[in-house]
Amino acid sequence: MDVLRPQLIRIGNRWYRKNPLASREGSNPEDEIEPDFDMMGDCYEDEICDAGLDIEEFSGGFRVRLNYPSVFFKYIIGKRGETKRRLETETRTQIKIPKAGQEGEIVIQGHDRKGVVSAKTRVDVLVDSARQKQPFTHFLSVPVQSEEIIEKFEDFKFAIMDDDARDSGVDATIFQNPQKLHMTIGTLVLLSEAEIQRAKEVLVQCHDDLVEPILNSNPLYIDVRGLEYMNDDPGAVDVLYAKLVPGPEADKLQMLVDRLVDRFLSLHLMQRQFERVKLHITVMNTLFRKDPSGASAPRLQGMRAAPRDRESFNAASILKRFEQFEFGPLPVDRVELSQRYSTGPDGYYQSSGSLKLL
Repeated sequence: MDVLRPQLIRIGNRWYRKNPLASREGSNPEDEIEPDFDMMGDCYEDEICDAGLDIEEFSGGFRVRLNYPSVFFKYIIGKRGETKRRLETETRTQIKIPKAGQEGEIVIQGHDRKGVVSAKTRVDVLVDSARQKQPFTHFLSVPVQSEEIIEKFEDFKFAIMDDDARDSGVDATIFQNPQKLHMTIGTLVLLSEAEIQRAKEVLVQCHDDLVEPILNSNPLYIDVRGLEYMNDDPGAVDVLYAKLVPGPEADKLQMLVDRLVDRFLSLHLMQRQFERVKLHITVMNTLFRKDPSGASAPRLQGMRAAPRDRESFNAASILKRFEQFEFGPLPVDRVELSQRYSTGPDGYYQSSGSLKLL
């Protein structure tokens, strides 16, 4: 992490710095999650923003209730309860957390309203930091289930495998499952039924707010043609994807998915992963050798991929032969909230929610 440009975490309408911690031998994940509260102290003591918070006043003071999945409780408690005790001491509050293995509300209460708000904000920061370290469970996507595109994809795969592909590092395992072709919009960490339901509701609400103003009830068709790769060397490629043909329709889709991501970001249902959505259809990915799920997290444009245990393939001849390969027209009719590592009755990922575009 660049100490001059630390990671920023947004809680509500405010931003907080997440400062790097010194490495510790044999430390637990809980130890590494805790932000540097000393560096953030001024934010809490000088200006406490509680606008819009549901703070309950009772005979003993003030109280706020938080609904977080139990997987985050250990990060709030910390090693041997140190994080929780520190929070309670510095904010002069009492934090009640359900017992291990139980779901339920976190209750923060204290005599001073300012202290309760401060403790609540610190807990939000801890949970937000911990959430970023969890593997994603769901993702928003545009399914690519056009029969014509699937047939063209099968032709593409057959033509490559019909040649002597072994010398280039290509085998059948690195091709996408044709029933799961899709464009990833963004990934989410949803760790309870309540979080899944909230994401589903937000997705449905986006129809009137986002879809209709852009599409005006008109169908959306995108042409898919050509190939591109995600690194600088065509002789050592990890991801090969089909491209969308630029034009007014593609621009509408780009506007729609960017605004969709902004909506989910504003509600803290998604983490910022890129400046704008890179719309593409992955057709080959070396991660599929070990992970055939077909759902991979998108990568920030311009950033190098993190080191992985993967075997690249030589795509030079593929790119030359199929540079302008016509995959066909794609009717874009919905956005899916899908479960990772799943298969639904239609062969696509199991749906947790859907946004109809028409």
